[in-house]
Amino acid sequence: MAKRAPISHGFSRMTFPSPDHAPLVAGKRPADTRVVVAMSGGVDSSVVAALLKKDGYDVIGVTLQLYDHGEATHRKGACCAGQDIQDARQVATRLGIPHYVLDYEAQFREKVIDGFAASYASGETPVPCVACNQYIKFADLFDTARNLGADVLATGHYISSRDDGAGGRSLFRARDAARDQSYFLFATTAEQLRMLRFPLGDYPKSEVREFARQFGLEVADKPDSQDICFVPSGHYTDVVEKLAPGAVVPGDIVHVDGRVLGRHTGVINFTVGQRRGLGLGAAQAGNPGEPLFVVRINAAKARVVVGPRDALETRAVSLRDVNWIGPGNFADLPAQGLDIYARVRSTRPPVKARVLAREPNQAAVVFAAGEFGVSPGQACVFYDGPADEARVLGGGFIAAVEPAAPPADLKRASRELAERAAG
Repeated sequence: MAKRAPISHGFSRMTFPSPDHAPLVAGKRPADTRVVVAMSGGVDSSVVAALLKKDGYDVIGVTLQLYDHGEATHRKGACCAGQDIQDARQVATRLGIPHYVLDYEAQFREKVIDGFAASYASGETPVPCVACNQYIKFADLFDTARNLGADVLATGHYISSRDDGAGGRSLFRARDAARDQSYFLFATTAEQLRMLRFPLGDYPKSEVREFARQFGLEVADKPDSQDICFVPSGHYTDVVEKLAPGAVVPGDIVHVDGRVLGRHTGVINFTVGQRRGLGLGAAQAGNPGEPLFVVRINAAKARVVVGPRDALETRAVSLRDVNWIGPGNFADLPAQGLDIYARVRSTRPPVKARVLAREPNQAAVVFAAGEFGVSPGQACVFYDGPADEARVLGGGFIAAVEPAAPPADLKRASRELAERAAG
């Protein structure tokens, strides 16, 4: 196949209408602005590189090799695998921009994979994509971008940032709610936001793919990655068993009323909210008409607690490692708490809640109505409203869950959660 010529800059109808996009650095011409684009090999980051190149920026592509990709090179849905690196390189050649592949396997193993395995083995439901952004893409990659003389680090995430008028930037949900990735980016710091740009925050995915076609990029119709990149088989337990074999201990499956219903081969095979695959027959469950769900996991005692759906209802959570990027300081929130909208899963909409600050970097979040299937290890992200383009105020990781109970005042809920989180 004949090589394609470098990209033309004739797509005049492609513009950056939102405040996030023009100029990337106030008072600086595009030609004098160096932008490092984190290129994963997918359509989103490829279009970011193309759009910025089209607008005259000095663009450099960087791709991170995060794990031994041999096993997943040809696996559909894999992220950051060998084929992705090749695709990123081809896009960079097509655009006529420099491209570097950096080996971050050691850092990724230490900061993301090991933490994931330990968290999962402890009965939590970790979110490794948050850790990857927090410790790799928006930490180590920042250092690389600075070493390359970059003014800006741009990514293909669906989220927006805007100048806050006070020398910083604020983070907002993407205009396309179905693509919004703010849940995975709550740990981004105010300092990082000053350098980060997210050019796709105002575009739907369909338009991004159309951009890719017009730019002649071969990744225009490439499927989105769906799996966790370092789980080639698609089974989390394979990773945990390999990295933490001592954590796989058989134990009891116990009903919330205290009845022992059966045995399990290890808590790593269960997550809070799970209904299928419990290994309990109707006779063991005792009530064939009542589906059972995993309500909580006690890894220290190798115990899986199950119960009806009502037992999954959560009225409040305790958070650790809180990151605040809203106005003012987190420690200065009102003593009675601040009304927010909270999100405990990436697939759920934000719901009314109140956050109470605790030191250091801890909080309690009390939901206006019960949330279901909430597990330690998940993220709880704060927003200033329910709208698709609401501002991201920050968030934290769930350390403890308070089951639904008769109404209690906020101070009592906060105190109970603090005691539960402390063990």
